Amino acid sequence: MRTPRQLFLATASALLTTAMLASAVPERASAQGAADSLSTAADKGRILGSDKAAVWMLIVSDFQCPFCKRWHSETWETLRKEYVATGKVRVAYVHMPLGMHPNARPMAIASMCASAQGKFWPMADAIFKGQESWKDAKDPRPAIEAAGKEAGLDGARLKTCLDAPSIAAMVDGDKVRMTRAGAGSTPTFFIGDSKVEGAQPLPVFKKAIDAALAAAAKAKRSEEHTSEL
Repeated sequence: MRTPRQLFLATASALLTTAMLASAVPERASAQGAADSLSTAADKGRILGSDKAAVWMLIVSDFQCPFCKRWHSETWETLRKEYVATGKVRVAYVHMPLGMHPNARPMAIASMCASAQGKFWPMADAIFKGQESWKDAKDPRPAIEAAGKEAGLDGARLKTCLDAPSIAAMVDGDKVRMTRAGAGSTPTFFIGDSKVEGAQPLPVFKKAIDAALAAAAKAKRSEEHTSEL
């Protein structure tokens, strides 16, 4: 199983490959360039934390999943304050909209559009907050627009982005990559080289993160010792 860092390097590589293929077709390069710019901004916006953090944590989630909402509401903020804001852990939200949740994919696309505006996390808060009101909606667009307004998005840019094929492709690509990485349900978390499944209580995550930080520190000491020899 690849580590979270390796998974994200693979994601970046996939985006780069797409850009390179587009540049080989001059008449499509301009349009593809705009799509790549949007995708790059969206991908960057869902990452939170210092680039010097010793440990990666991937949140593999589905916005319509009630357990994902519970974890986001009960556990995420504490972990953000204690580990992400302090520079110890770098986090990325990765999409895995399940087939049983018809509005999960549209919400995932909306969150990535918010991410392209630098507001992924406020949008995630707003989407989860309103989950009960939109989960059974036949048309999720009004709920998306309401969440976007709450998150402070440019409404016109959001509407245009919602139909962008490159954003939908990112969400679909996330699901494929996470399935291959071993995520079989939501929420699933990759912390360092370990995996935590389900909306486990806070102590479970602290234990996993502390273990990953200890392992990272040990590896760093070993590298430093080797370089001194």
